[in-house]
Amino acid sequence: MNSLFDPKYLTRNILIGMGLGAAVGTALNLTGATVAEPGILAGEVFPLIGDVFVRSLQLLVVPLVLLSLMCGTAALDDVRKLGRIGIKTVAFYIGTTAVAISIAITLAVVFRAGAGFDLNYEAEFAAKDSPGLRAVLTNIFPKNPFTAMAEGKMLQVIVFAILFGIAMCLAGEAGRRVLSIAQDLNEVVMKLVVVLLMAAPFGVFALVGKTFALEGFGAILALGQYFILVLAALLLHAFVTYGLVLKTFSGLSAGRFFKQMRRVQLFAFSTASSNATLPLSMENAERNLGVNRSIGSFTIPLGATINMDGTAIMQGVATVFIATALNIDLGIQDYLMVILTATLASIGTAGVPGVGLVMLAMVFSQVGLPVAAIGVIYGVDRLLDMARTAVNVTGDAVVSTIVAKSEGEFRQEVFDADEPQWEERK
Repeated sequence: MNSLFDPKYLTRNILIGMGLGAAVGTALNLTGATVAEPGILAGEVFPLIGDVFVRSLQLLVVPLVLLSLMCGTAALDDVRKLGRIGIKTVAFYIGTTAVAISIAITLAVVFRAGAGFDLNYEAEFAAKDSPGLRAVLTNIFPKNPFTAMAEGKMLQVIVFAILFGIAMCLAGEAGRRVLSIAQDLNEVVMKLVVVLLMAAPFGVFALVGKTFALEGFGAILALGQYFILVLAALLLHAFVTYGLVLKTFSGLSAGRFFKQMRRVQLFAFSTASSNATLPLSMENAERNLGVNRSIGSFTIPLGATINMDGTAIMQGVATVFIATALNIDLGIQDYLMVILTATLASIGTAGVPGVGLVMLAMVFSQVGLPVAAIGVIYGVDRLLDMARTAVNVTGDAVVSTIVAKSEGEFRQEVFDADEPQWEERK
């Protein structure tokens, strides 16, 4: 029983929760559970447990990002260094997103995704309006930081935290006193993260159980080619692209990196939420990947907001799939426009509700595809969203590790440790 609440066994316990959730959910689906008639377990019990668990983690996101970024920015003690780190981080995030959608489009074109598919896009789908460039740039800056925190507008929270951290750097002794208080508060929040993660196996069980009970395997079979291609592109990007990028720019072992990332990937897969995974991602970067807090507290929250490689992959495959199914020929110029639009939209639509579908609607509109056709692939989106989230958090960690290594803010002995460093921060 003690091992159930021991951080050392978190990966094992999450795996058990996922396995049991998938088994119970599939059994419920086979006995008649559907979206229309979910039953007590799939309709009430699982959503209750899962929602409470995700909300308990999400309540940490704003204080964690605010305090970590304030402390990390102030600890750099050099505004020029902050600018250099910011440029590197954003460049890597944009670059990997462009590669991700390029891989997705290539696979979809080679395997002729959508060929022979009898497309019926009568399903209702209302896409939210995408923000214009002026609105995007304006909305990055908060009018009221407390309103931004209350509404969970993470880009605005990030900007406020960075500006406050810079002010702490410039305020001399007063800034150092405030920094000391913020560091103490941050330690308390980090401890709360560890405490709440002990409930992870139960939350994961409920979330996975609900998904499999309502979706089942019928949705996958109906769109099997699309599902498999998206999944293949996600796996290729996660393990090949990220592995090569990590090795090329840091010289670190990709195998060791993925070993240290497994618990975060599993957690992201089961929750399908980058924000819910954010506390664990930040903790793992420091305690298992060797990324110093001054770097990870900046790069990981930023990545959780703007880095959407998994979503970009879905957009690439979906665009080719729908175009082929409708017998619409897309030329090289169209594909280049898809790559450009999806890459820039990953930043421009950050924080917009239903961001993945907003981005996809933008891409469809750009190349003349009917936005209503999104309803066709929406049925399997929840299952693929789990895999996309795991890819996104992996990308955040890869970029954080590379930036930390390049800035001399990396601890090799922590990265090389065989045992997870959950007990003591080194």
